[in-house]
Amino acid sequence: MFDTREIIETISMIREECLDIRTITMGISLYDCQSENPERLCTRVYDRIMSKAANLVKTGEDIEKKYGIPIINKRVSVTPAALIAGGFTPDDAVKLAKTFDKAAKELGINFIGGFSALVQKGFTNGSRAVISAIPQALAETERVCSSVNVASTKAGINMDAVAEMGKIIRQTADLTADKQSIGCAKLVVFANVPEDNPFMAGAFHGVGEPETVINVGVSGPGVVASALRRRGKCNLTEAAETIKRTAFKITRVGQLVAREASERLNVPFGIVDLSLAPTPAVGDSVAYILESLGLEKCGCHGTTAALAMLNDAVKKGGVMASSHVGGLSGAFIPVSEDAGMIEAARCGALTLEKLEAMTAVCSVGLDMIAIPGDTPAEIISGIIADEIAIGVVNTKTTAVRLIPAAGCKVGDMVSFGGLLGEAPVIPVNTWSPAEFISRGGRIPAPLQSLKN
Repeated sequence: MFDTREIIETISMIREECLDIRTITMGISLYDCQSENPERLCTRVYDRIMSKAANLVKTGEDIEKKYGIPIINKRVSVTPAALIAGGFTPDDAVKLAKTFDKAAKELGINFIGGFSALVQKGFTNGSRAVISAIPQALAETERVCSSVNVASTKAGINMDAVAEMGKIIRQTADLTADKQSIGCAKLVVFANVPEDNPFMAGAFHGVGEPETVINVGVSGPGVVASALRRRGKCNLTEAAETIKRTAFKITRVGQLVAREASERLNVPFGIVDLSLAPTPAVGDSVAYILESLGLEKCGCHGTTAALAMLNDAVKKGGVMASSHVGGLSGAFIPVSEDAGMIEAARCGALTLEKLEAMTAVCSVGLDMIAIPGDTPAEIISGIIADEIAIGVVNTKTTAVRLIPAAGCKVGDMVSFGGLLGEAPVIPVNTWSPAEFISRGGRIPAPLQSLKN
């Protein structure tokens, strides 16, 4: 039960501190749709998505009206396309992506995730077709998101896949050059990918999930920043306690919405992802939280330590407020989607190397980072390899979402609009890893994978 004080406090969070439910994501299994005929598969996929998610948007809007809690996105994630596309050609896979897009538009959702492949140990025929189709699929659709898992702590790193994804990102940037290479904003490369992530672009409906499920992603960097400002000057133990208490309150809101959506849609409740997901709105920034702890600018020495404390406190507070916590859960640092990160990158305080260090202690990884448009594929693969290694060795999820902005050089600003925001193009190390990347094969799993 909520008392009057909690209700008033929550209203204040919504009105003044940018608290929202970032997404209600319905996961839908497509296994029953399989067919050797691509046209029949697409028809079955379309019918299944439309029938299962028919009331998703209306339900989200009704919950918003009932509780006054903004629900920014209503989304769908589906079984990874590679798992139902065995024997298909890349052209067939593009048709499947267009089917996803058609359903998303007619449902009124903003994104659909699951044009995905899991290749941590190697390629299937389906995964090869889907990966080859990614550039064209993202260029010819608006709402389809794609992800590829190239590594895990159990399997090691598939360097053939890492090399291929550098080329795929390069091709995607070129095919969407007329739109600031926005196709790359809908493509993410993972290590240790979670199967219940509600956030895009990495959401898909995992193989261990039920037929349908409701997963909710919360947000609230502005709420945490405000709580720290109200707390005033204090030591870091007291700051961590403040963050924990605030994360608990934020996650309770997510749990309330998740339960309500589950009951209204008659779909099982999956998880609440308690990640602090920033927006370009002033004040709704993870970077500003770090700066409120005493850093002159996000990216200066001490940033990684501050982020580690923030991420840990968010998890500790949030996990007590929900019956099921999952997804990514922590603190996101997407450069283009965080006003403070944008500012820090623009002035040079935040570099690619510092961002990589920060990803060792936060959720996800190198996210929504604009790099020069002429960056070669092998350098992109090298960046992916470094980031994925952090995830594999540390037994955590890491990911890469890079945008080689067509025609742009270091210092230029790239604007994607909406929640995707804008980002300054930051420099990359131009010394080549080409020979290393071209060796291929698999980097073996680390010793800590042997836990049985």
